[in-house]
Amino acid sequence: MTIRAAAYAAFLPLTLLLAGCLVGPDYHRPPPVSPLGAQYKEIPGWAPAAPADAGPKGDWWTGFRDPLLDQLEPTVIISNQTVRADYWNYQQALQLVREADAALFPTIAATGSVTRSRTPFSAATNGGTSTSAPASSTGYIESTEGTTEAALSWTPDIWGQVRRTIEENEANAQASEATLANATLSAQITLATTVIDLHVTDADIELLTRTVAEYREYLRVVANAVEAGYSLYPPSDEFIARVQLEGAQSNLIALGVARAQYAHAIAVLAGMNPEALDIPRSTGLPALPDIPVGVPSTLLERRPDIAAAERTMAAENAAIGVATAAYYPQITLSAAAGFLQEPLGGLFSAANTLWSIGAAGSETIFDFGARAAQVAAAKAAYESAVANYRATVLTAFQGVEDNLAALRILAQQAEVLEAAVADAKRGAQIARNEYLAGTVDYTTVATAQATALSDEQTLLQVQQSRLVDAATLIGDLGGGWSQAQLHDENQYLHKPGPFLKELATP
Repeated sequence: MTIRAAAYAAFLPLTLLLAGCLVGPDYHRPPPVSPLGAQYKEIPGWAPAAPADAGPKGDWWTGFRDPLLDQLEPTVIISNQTVRADYWNYQQALQLVREADAALFPTIAATGSVTRSRTPFSAATNGGTSTSAPASSTGYIESTEGTTEAALSWTPDIWGQVRRTIEENEANAQASEATLANATLSAQITLATTVIDLHVTDADIELLTRTVAEYREYLRVVANAVEAGYSLYPPSDEFIARVQLEGAQSNLIALGVARAQYAHAIAVLAGMNPEALDIPRSTGLPALPDIPVGVPSTLLERRPDIAAAERTMAAENAAIGVATAAYYPQITLSAAAGFLQEPLGGLFSAANTLWSIGAAGSETIFDFGARAAQVAAAKAAYESAVANYRATVLTAFQGVEDNLAALRILAQQAEVLEAAVADAKRGAQIARNEYLAGTVDYTTVATAQATALSDEQTLLQVQQSRLVDAATLIGDLGGGWSQAQLHDENQYLHKPGPFLKELATP
């Protein structure tokens, strides 16, 4: 049996016997602002890709079927410095739980001292004769004194102030753990959206590279026709084709800035120096994942930020009890035992024992409203936490509804744009053929080509938005996290949970 376990076994029954009262309100989680519906408002018209009761589990990013995401996402929990900062904040919260827990038990101290002293004396005859020294003689007395003592002091938690403090700190630790989970999920979602942005930029670079090659070829054809002196091809056609090519080349070069910034951001999110990660250009976009949404009530258990707000609310509720306990008297029990001997020999004999035992009590009679203000402040902090919890819940539902609506509407837009791109490409080809036949000028060709390029880039942007909204929706649904992953409060003093094993490595 460990020393801590033995201390619990020895003192906890006595604590419970003396501490029959636990002042302050017991915690009950308040309901959200309004009753939860049976389904999300935006679900009709949006077809979930899997049964609604199978929430995303584990490595949610694998649904995008992207090798770069599969490689980098697992490193976020270990290497991302923002996540590590929240991890150490959580470790600090754990130590506060241990500190509060220690207040349930007595404080035991031990002291010991040895004193060697030398005292002068004078033995003069003063109405008699000294038997120990000649008259008017002087000298010194040397002695060694020793003492050892053990003292015990204990303030029983009669009104539950310590237990409410432990309750408060445990809830704060759980809030800190949920904040860590939320920071991890947020960093992972940010990494996913940044990787998506990088892939879309690569697709845009590929599109413009192909467009520049096509424009260069058409400039060659137009320049040859103008040089040949055909009356159907005026010199202005060559300038129109040249300006079109140079504009496409400029836009292609500008994409290099965005790609470099995305690559640097990905490296930092993965905990690397920007120059340490070399990402080759991709040839395709990630897949649109299947996202089982579930029912609204499950969101309260799957969002770590909601769990953090709820645990903060529980901590503020316990703080009311801590403040209320200040109204009641404090009783401190003390005891001491030890040995005192001069000279030092035989210090630990029974004849040299000393001991004391006592009790002290204190109660504030007048404080001119200080305690009342503290209780009122604690209640106000609790009400603020309730409002923050409900606001977090509302924001969470808004995020889910927003992304469900976006995915539903963007799917419709993508369908229309795919038809528009096909028609624009066909129109550009017809315009080129008509130009070569001499029936239209090159302005018509340039306009048709610009329309085809614009439609293709718009389709890319819609595909990007659908992928980003899918990643954001996964984050809004809590990723693979569940409130069941929070520590049970009884485990805080013993071992870390499975969520933190990788982070525990320095």
